Amino acid sequence: MTKVLCIGIATLDYVYAVDEIPADAQKKYRAYDLITVGGGTAASAANAIAKLGGEAVLATRLGGDAVGRDIIAELAAAGVDCTLARRFADCRSPCSAVFVDRAGERLVTCYADESTPDDASWLPDRLPDRTGAVLADVSWVTGAIRMLAAARAVGIPSVIDGDRLVADRTYFDQASHVAYSTETVCELAGIGDPRKALEKLARRAPNWIAVTDGPRGVWFTDAGAIAHEPAFQVEVVDTLGAGDVFHGALALALGEGMGERAAVRFANAAAALKCSRFGGGRLGAPSRAEVEALLREGA
Repeated sequence: MTKVLCIGIATLDYVYAVDEIPADAQKKYRAYDLITVGGGTAASAANAIAKLGGEAVLATRLGGDAVGRDIIAELAAAGVDCTLARRFADCRSPCSAVFVDRAGERLVTCYADESTPDDASWLPDRLPDRTGAVLADVSWVTGAIRMLAAARAVGIPSVIDGDRLVADRTYFDQASHVAYSTETVCELAGIGDPRKALEKLARRAPNWIAVTDGPRGVWFTDAGAIAHEPAFQVEVVDTLGAGDVFHGALALALGEGMGERAAVRFANAAAALKCSRFGGGRLGAPSRAEVEALLREGA
């Protein structure tokens, strides 16, 4: 198995299935379903990696509360190595309220304790033995930079999930691969079209970069040009966590030695299967066999 170190946020999500996304503060909305499930970009990516047959290690910061206990218990039960998850006694763990409508679109409200220490000196200087790739999100840049440097030192692939902007934009240069959200790439480039925005960023980017564009697929750099890999067509039930599954699958594929186009296609298939299921990035994450079956069908 290929081992992937994921570093970033882990949350507990309360996911409400609703007919429509709440928009009127004076109106009461009723949910027709509710689940409580772990979330967070890095943690859900780690869960996806484990489901896909990889070996996932999660480095994250949690509180000393019951929420933190439950987050670790769920991840450990899924096969994620949480030995690098540190709990801080006087802090509260991240959690989210998520509304998912009948079209599969979602509204997410997150809470993260601002008193959680930013210091990353407790992280190891070297990666765990047999690590084949590193995946980082944007929630803990200080810790991510430390682990991305460790990946560069041993020459293995590293991926940043660029779903939001960070104060220091040179952060996105620290990984060998960056997959941006549409919103992030357009804001970085000051252009509304994600393909054109990626093309502009690619002129100065020192690494491989991509943008995930939902049902329109993924644009990515390839030999000095912008290439495209279409999305797999599925009936969308819930898009929550689809990006997390995509990034986890991408990091695993690159760690396994897949070429970049093949890795994007593999990640697209994993994300599409997740979108066809309710339950965020944890309950909806597909198995390796399911992804390979979809790849064969779409060949």
